[in-house]
Amino acid sequence: MSEEPHLTYGFEDPFGTPAGERRLDRRLRGRLVAPVTVWTAGTSSERVGLSVSSVLVAEGEPPEILGLLDPLSDLRRVLEETGVFVVHVLDETERRVASGFAGNYPADPFEGLEVNDTAYGPVMAGGRSVISCRFSRAQGVGYQDLVTGTIEEIDLGAPAGPLTYYRGRFRRLAPEA
Repeated sequence: MSEEPHLTYGFEDPFGTPAGERRLDRRLRGRLVAPVTVWTAGTSSERVGLSVSSVLVAEGEPPEILGLLDPLSDLRRVLEETGVFVVHVLDETERRVASGFAGNYPADPFEGLEVNDTAYGPVMAGGRSVISCRFSRAQGVGYQDLVTGTIEEIDLGAPAGPLTYYRGRFRRLAPEA
């Protein structure tokens, strides 16, 4: 008698590392709620962008923004070449935008978006908070580069519920009970 294959349905990545084999530092990072931003750089002939959730704003004169970026990403290369970049703070309705810039779709993540090329790089239209920055420095930290930029312009946009990243998924904050 042959045994029937066991089928499961769900949202697990069939190629993902089994839970017992995942690095503890990655598991810890996944348990920290993080804001979801998209960093963009380049010109109309080469626009690049990346979803970044490891982000801090350091208050001061001038204020600075810090983010952990993949040192091999196109964004990392282009923002250093151009010396400028733009940070977009995503709201809870923008999961698809976040996923596109995270590389989850084969298409160009800028496709279908209204984009204005500025002196700092591509700016996605839509009323979200946008920060225009000048690249200051980068330093290797773990497997990433800690990129620091001087904030030169801030457009706070319309207030909206933030998109967050928690336990490997883009999520919205639940309203207070």
